Amino acid sequence: MLELQELKTFVERHDNFEIRVISHAGNRFYQVELEDVEGQRHVIGRRGKPVLFRSLDDVYLELKRADIHRAYLVHHVANDEVVGREAHYHQPLTSRTPLVF
Repeated sequence: MLELQELKTFVERHDNFEIRVISHAGNRFYQVELEDVEGQRHVIGRRGKPVLFRSLDDVYLELKRADIHRAYLVHHVANDEVVGREAHYHQPLTSRTPLVF
């Protein structure tokens, strides 16, 4: 897990990473995930717990504070994992919608 206040420092020190905004099916919450150059995924959290944003506007605001200006929106469908398929957001870029702000 990467703390929200550490995100800006990470961005300043690294230039090869991907930010994903995960939309969970069935609710209106968004979770932010960072994948680094080694392929490790880090959920963005606060006080050791994942942060769930109530709107994309809230996500944009936090990412802008960290000097991030692009991310990918991915729709997570829980049924994928139930039937034994890997989560949808782990697929190639064709399963993602670019966000630029």
